[in-house]
Amino acid sequence: MLSNSPAPGNDGIYCDFRMIRRLGQRFATLFRAVTPDPFVLAIGLTAVVFALAITVEHATPTEILRAWQDDAGLWSLLAFAMQMAIMLVTGHALAEAPVVRRALARAANLPTSPRTAAALVALVAMLAALLNWGLGLIVGALFAREVGRSAHARGIRLDYPLLVAAGYTGLVCWHGGLSGSAPLKVTQTKDLVEVLGPTLGAQLGSISLHRTVFSWTNAVVTGGLVVLIPTVCALLSPRDGERVDTFPMGGLPATPEVAAPGAAAQRSFASRVESSRAFAALVVVPLAAATWMVWRERGLARLDPNAINLLFLTLGLLLHGSVDRYVAAVGTAASGTAGIVLQFPFYGGIMGVMRATGLARTLAGNLAKHVSATLLPAATVVSAGVLNMFIPSGGGQWAVQGPIALESAMALGVPPELVVLGVSYGDELTNMMQPFWALPLLAITGVRARDILGYTVVVMLAAGAWMLVALTAITAFYLAH
Repeated sequence: MLSNSPAPGNDGIYCDFRMIRRLGQRFATLFRAVTPDPFVLAIGLTAVVFALAITVEHATPTEILRAWQDDAGLWSLLAFAMQMAIMLVTGHALAEAPVVRRALARAANLPTSPRTAAALVALVAMLAALLNWGLGLIVGALFAREVGRSAHARGIRLDYPLLVAAGYTGLVCWHGGLSGSAPLKVTQTKDLVEVLGPTLGAQLGSISLHRTVFSWTNAVVTGGLVVLIPTVCALLSPRDGERVDTFPMGGLPATPEVAAPGAAAQRSFASRVESSRAFAALVVVPLAAATWMVWRERGLARLDPNAINLLFLTLGLLLHGSVDRYVAAVGTAASGTAGIVLQFPFYGGIMGVMRATGLARTLAGNLAKHVSATLLPAATVVSAGVLNMFIPSGGGQWAVQGPIALESAMALGVPPELVVLGVSYGDELTNMMQPFWALPLLAITGVRARDILGYTVVVMLAAGAWMLVALTAITAFYLAH
């Protein structure tokens, strides 16, 4: 267990720890001063892309507007947005299930210091995100809030924005888990044909999850993150006597409770059906059978986003125990999709302009250009991280960068799964700087994006260093053998 008191003879080490804490405070102060609302950021990125399309690709304003507003632009992500919204809603609803919430409440009493609190919140968020990014995001938010409340009640002074930032760290490892868009999008040949064309797609074939998510490469990189990031969050925590930025815990939004039906309502046939466990079981049984059929036929190595959504829909309804409770949880979760509904069209527009004008290929290609085979996966991480700032959607980004990454890997003789993981790591890395996916977390915890970004940027720097070093070393090993 981490302690707040320095051990004798370790003054130099604890001085370094204080430097890390001060670095986090300085970043936090800076980002609170300069960070706009995420929707403003989406508009600003749109303006940047318009300017780059004109100056770099020499596109005309008419060409840019046409690419921005048509079906391949503003409205290109409607189906994907629905898929992502369902993933978020089912993950949120599962996290709100009574058994899950009771487990969170019990676990919230475990930390005994600011450091253990931050480390535990980060660890829980990351482990949950490896199962499902939406589950990790919501569990991280709920757990951060519960730990904050518990610490406040026990007189433990902690930096609440840091705790919330720790709850967001699941988004720095999610793409190496079961719901990772890029690994899931290459498990079937038809998906590769869709992004690479029939000749190259058929030549490459499918890339199973055994070569990506369940590979030893991902075990090293993502496993290292699960150890590193909670440690960084702990080191960013205040020591005794240091000033902290606290939030009034009593003023935080309460976790919604599903109201029990009234006596009059209980007498109606409709309400009895809605609250009936037997009726819920009638729904769960076919859902569970369909889930089992999909998982049996595809196995863990061939899961796609729809299979993940089906699993969490089944588990959520099962654990809530009745239709009315699940509907109420879904209703609560749906409010967190407002950012997706509002901002996805703008990011679709950005994506449309980048594709139609050739800017995406120029950006992704130049960032990974003129590198050796050993450095290609690391260069892919960097280019994916930059691209993620403009296209903060794993699936959408894969559609843009996937063909370039795979073509480069095949040309240089690099195992294609390494660049798939490179895209995955780069996409998740700059989530710590792109507040798009933090919107539900911010609503649950009652903080603003600018309050947590200073800390998440420090997390991003640490995670990025580990990703680049580990992936380069692993690539060198692959090529040597």
